[in-house]
Amino acid sequence: MAGRRFIVEADGGSRGNPGPAGYGAVVRDGDTGHIIAEAAEFIGHATNNVAEYKGLIAGLRSAHELDPDAAVDVRMDSKLVVEQMSGRWKIKHPDMQPLAAEARTVFPRSQVSYTWIPREKNKDADRLANEAMDAGKAGRQWEPKPKDRPVVPAVPAEEELPAPAAPKAGWALPADLGTPTTFVLLRHGETALTPEKRFSGSGGSDPELSDRGQWQAARAAESLAARGTIQAVVSSPMRRTRQTAEAVATRLGLEVRIEEGLRELDFGDWEGLTFAEVQERYPDDLAAWLGSAKAKPTGSTESFATLSHRIGVARDKILARYSGKTVLVVSHVSPIKTLVRLALGAPPDSMYRMELSAASFCAVQYYSDGNASLRLLNDTSHMR
Repeated sequence: MAGRRFIVEADGGSRGNPGPAGYGAVVRDGDTGHIIAEAAEFIGHATNNVAEYKGLIAGLRSAHELDPDAAVDVRMDSKLVVEQMSGRWKIKHPDMQPLAAEARTVFPRSQVSYTWIPREKNKDADRLANEAMDAGKAGRQWEPKPKDRPVVPAVPAEEELPAPAAPKAGWALPADLGTPTTFVLLRHGETALTPEKRFSGSGGSDPELSDRGQWQAARAAESLAARGTIQAVVSSPMRRTRQTAEAVATRLGLEVRIEEGLRELDFGDWEGLTFAEVQERYPDDLAAWLGSAKAKPTGSTESFATLSHRIGVARDKILARYSGKTVLVVSHVSPIKTLVRLALGAPPDSMYRMELSAASFCAVQYYSDGNASLRLLNDTSHMR
């Protein structure tokens, strides 16, 4: 069934710019125009622009709670936010970049449009923002009036979170897109579990690199040093990825930044088992997992659907921080395959058709209009 249509009106304000700040947002039914959800919050000391972006995020999240499949028309009187989120203006301020990245993760980009409206047509969101700031001045948070409290359906299950948007199709790129951001994706080197092809996720023993894994990390470091293009290093928090990333960063004279969202999938009760052992012990759960991106390994907290959402958030945070740069991203099989899949706009089961060797390289370039281009997959030439 097709999703509904919503109108999100959002605003934010700061009394002093920067100063005591708050935001407000309403969600309207796209057919009737009736307000069906409200959100507001006092956010402390901030600028107008930060408050406006937080109002946008709150409005989008309120709409997502109502229907994650909805088409959303965002209407704001902030020309800055509308133009930046539409991709026509660059986001240069470091305070705005992570907020814009967060806003893009709520709905797939294809479901959201942005329209500028004059302030007099944004009165409800403006009213809520001022109510939030008044509440903050009184030492409390804003709460909706009981008689006006909107009825909101239950939040969708974790596995129903939307996947990050697929890139636009086609090769035609406007001339003014600027330098793309390049992710050089490096899978960690081998651990004792790797040659035996045992499940090793974020819920297991967190093994360290084996001797061969350390050699592989050193070879990767030498290869990247010879190319001389890496400007930053970002790693999953797990031991094997940190050790791989540190080997490269030390060789390049860079620091390692940890991104929690890059960790491997939680394989639950399958941790440390081979595929054959899982097939013998949990045949039904394995069949379900192979057949649906929403299925979870036995005892796990994550499906490929939730992993896709998590990786999309991490991707957009890195893109916002390192726009136009070449970044080494050190991660695991499932996260790297997910980044490749999202870049290609491929279905979830495409991940089962990718080979990704230990210490292999992939590369994806991201453009400012949302396009992505896969440049390299499973390159192991540096280990020959």
